[in-house]
Amino acid sequence: MTSHPSVVPVILCGGAGTRLWPVSRKTLPKQFKPLLGDASLLQDAALRVRGDGFESPLIVTAEPFRFIVAEQLEAVGITLGDLLVEPEPRNTAPAVLAAALWCASRDPDALMLVMPSDHQIPDGDAFRDTVAAAIPAAQSGKIVTFGVPPTTPETGYGYLELAEGAPMSSGEPMPLRGFVEKPDLAGAQQMLDGGHHLWNAGIFLFSAEAILQAYAEHAPDMLATVTRAVDGARADLSFTRLEANAWRTAENISVDYAIMEKAQNLVVMPLAARWSDLGGWASVWQESERDASGNALVGQSTALSCQGSLLRSDSNGIHLVGIGLKDMIVVTTADAVLVAPMSESSRVGEVVAALKAKAVSQAEASSRDLRPWGWYESIASGDGFQVKRIFVKPGALISLQSHNHRAEHWIVVAGTAHVTIGEEVRMVTANQSVYVPVGERHRVENRGKLPVTLIEVQTGAYLGEDDIIRYDDAYGRA
Repeated sequence: MTSHPSVVPVILCGGAGTRLWPVSRKTLPKQFKPLLGDASLLQDAALRVRGDGFESPLIVTAEPFRFIVAEQLEAVGITLGDLLVEPEPRNTAPAVLAAALWCASRDPDALMLVMPSDHQIPDGDAFRDTVAAAIPAAQSGKIVTFGVPPTTPETGYGYLELAEGAPMSSGEPMPLRGFVEKPDLAGAQQMLDGGHHLWNAGIFLFSAEAILQAYAEHAPDMLATVTRAVDGARADLSFTRLEANAWRTAENISVDYAIMEKAQNLVVMPLAARWSDLGGWASVWQESERDASGNALVGQSTALSCQGSLLRSDSNGIHLVGIGLKDMIVVTTADAVLVAPMSESSRVGEVVAALKAKAVSQAEASSRDLRPWGWYESIASGDGFQVKRIFVKPGALISLQSHNHRAEHWIVVAGTAHVTIGEEVRMVTANQSVYVPVGERHRVENRGKLPVTLIEVQTGAYLGEDDIIRYDDAYGRA
């Protein structure tokens, strides 16, 4: 891709991914997980648009994910262009508009490739070739949407209806008759048999000028609101935080409903590559490597006399064994287990809603809580105590803080930590421990080149994470 202007990849990275619970949760959704292979879906998406013809990616993400986005891209050698932080989720229409305004402020003719962060497209070369073939249409002012020739009567996808006479496969964008909502099985089968519909992949290519004109025509109120949010944005370390008051008044609506279904300059480009939105465990099973009996085995898992099943263990301490299972999904993490027939995989979102109604923490919170300095996870808890494992990355430091209701005992089990307690700073190595009294200011810093792992034992009447008073923080958190 060297004979055309560079394309700015815009990766939308704010979804919750509840249909892949318990692996994907609100605090750490599926785009950050290695569901297929060693790389996360976000990393795969960014690598798909790296190289000649592509600028550094522009990421639009939610506030809790800003550090993990930067960390995951850095881990695979991706230079982050800009990262826009949404103060709160407002769906894809405001997110796309914020990215367009940001790009237009630098180059109104910029070509933008808008794509989700959590889809699976194994053939990166075919994807890039398809994008390249669509560029002339985008340069001429068209809004290009990408559609996938269907292979099954899928009821979980929206569809794109081709204009009369347009071929199912083409090397260039084609006229589009309209959008079709997710159908029932009979409707999906009819569209598959008819040969005039494509799966809606939710990927778009357009110039910043063309999409801003579309917003001005079809969503002028949103254009005014999001413009204020972008104009009022402020730098936050290496990120850009959109202005919160304006942002929260933007309509919560998808870009399909707000713009694409109304635009008259829309064309569709068939995507000649295998694609999945990985919208449920059945999709993950379909895209996974399977044994001769059709079983996908992930992590520490063993199948005996099983057929067509997914067995996935996402916990190093749990070995999952299935016996005599047929067309089943069994997924285990450190703190939750999902067992369901493959045919019921689309109902996993209902599980999350049911758990939330019962105030079950596993509904949204992961057992491992990521922080810009590393992570922690709860090992054990009881009346008046909690035990955590804490991992501090090289060069990272926890905020200077205190607690009103708990004391802490720290035991370093790996690495060397510099620990601040009150006015004293001491070096603590493996097999050494320190005590932090209630109310005392404290911090852990890793000045070395190896990670620091410590065990923290909390004792007190209240052990909630909101009992933190921060006095200094390298990561700009309030």
